[in-house]
Amino acid sequence: MTGLHERHLAVSPEWLALYYRHPLELTHGEGRHVWDADGNRYLDFFGGILTTMTAHALPEVTKAVSEQAGRLVHSSTLYLNRPMVELAERVGALSGIPDARVFFTTSGTEANDTALLLATAHRGSNQILAMRNSYHGRSFSAVSVTGNRSWSTTSLSPLQTLYVHGGVRTRGPYAELSDERFIEACVADLEDLLGHTRGVAALIAEPVQGVGGFTAPPDGLYAAFREVLDRHGILWISDEVQTGWGRAGDHFWGWQAHASSGPPDILTFAKGIGNGMSIGGVVARADVMNCLDANSISTFGGSPVTMAAGLANLSYLLEHDLQGNARRVGGLLIERLRAVGASSPAVREVRGRGLMIGIELVKPGTDEADPEAAAAVLEAARAGGLLIGKGGGHNTSVLRIAPPLSLTVAEAEEGAEILGEALHAAT
Repeated sequence: MTGLHERHLAVSPEWLALYYRHPLELTHGEGRHVWDADGNRYLDFFGGILTTMTAHALPEVTKAVSEQAGRLVHSSTLYLNRPMVELAERVGALSGIPDARVFFTTSGTEANDTALLLATAHRGSNQILAMRNSYHGRSFSAVSVTGNRSWSTTSLSPLQTLYVHGGVRTRGPYAELSDERFIEACVADLEDLLGHTRGVAALIAEPVQGVGGFTAPPDGLYAAFREVLDRHGILWISDEVQTGWGRAGDHFWGWQAHASSGPPDILTFAKGIGNGMSIGGVVARADVMNCLDANSISTFGGSPVTMAAGLANLSYLLEHDLQGNARRVGGLLIERLRAVGASSPAVREVRGRGLMIGIELVKPGTDEADPEAAAAVLEAARAGGLLIGKGGGHNTSVLRIAPPLSLTVAEAEEGAEILGEALHAAT
């Protein structure tokens, strides 16, 4: 155990998770690579939990941060803030939500917490629909709408949460149905559920479930849900903390895979927009955003420094078509990983879109999740010079792969080869 690890354990809560038997101290990064305190170099396929969206030490972002920090680090929302207004204008326009209003927070958890506050206030109800296998953050309200046992840390809740089928396509009671019948069954379940309730405020859903193992319903499920929700006046919150900014390749936002219903009433975002700086936020229609009848501010949301980083990062993303790169290179990577998975009896499924890919591991010859194998592959991949993540329901048996969106073809090939070797060594 390293001295830093011992010091970490002495001052940190026991529930603060660390990866690896011998935890890693990262000291610096560049592009798609990071280095540890011992000088080892790694290809980063997890990006600080999908947060390093463009690249490590991206010059455009570091320059913007440095220049803004040299002028003014902090002011709070009590004063006009040009970088905040400029980023809000761009995010609001990109969101697709008409007459959009944008509120910045410091994390995805806080963004989802704000969205739940808005929805319950707007509807005058504390009833929320959420998806099974979902994850929405670690605040009291976000935990209470998280349908993933490993991350739902308390059964106490400020909300009455009702869980809906549909977030996981290949497991559960509807797994064997065709996509069309799957959607029909999930809609019927939703209709039945609403027949036993009154006054539900909102449905909160990740278009692709992140911590849940990069699972997703068939395209069009949330459009079908939206028809039901609209009849009941229920709002739709799209949690885009992990799916936003083009990571899924085909779409800029995850909700656009269900676009026949139009944009959500509320959209939450975080992670990649700051490329490591602490930015989260909420976009909502003006009538929803303005429904609160009390004053509020944000001390740190919309910080001039983080907003400058977000503006530079978003500009780089759009100018270099990193969404297109995620689609092209992600398509190649998932093809390579499926070829790797086909030769391993431990791999149940390789799924995903763009640069958001999950590899689900099971005990060979069964459909039983194998979290021990996932942990072993994580270690073997690190030994080979590759950092990945893991997740997936309460079994944590899915390898999560989400590199920076500037990943090159050569790096995708390299990562797939290392991961293939790790799978065969550890399973």
